[in-house]
Amino acid sequence: MAVSHIDRFLNEATAPDQDGGFSLRKDQLYGLYTSWCMINRSIPTATAEFWSEMRTRRIRSSDSRLRMTGPAAADYILATYPALV
Repeated sequence: MAVSHIDRFLNEATAPDQDGGFSLRKDQLYGLYTSWCMINRSIPTATAEFWSEMRTRRIRSSDSRLRMTGPAAADYILATYPALV
């Protein structure tokens, strides 16, 4: 069975945040997703569809319990904080 676009994003660009201290917020998670899409030359789904997919996976926008990881994390951080470059 093929892995869905969203599942691939979650597997490649996020990791569990066990203590909840650094969980991605709503805007950060979607921003990470768009960075992941850009790196993978994939068209991002609309925001509403993205959050619908997150809800089916029991990922809340208020407390995702996820941290960012991998190349998409680096891209997102550099895009968000250009002074770091």
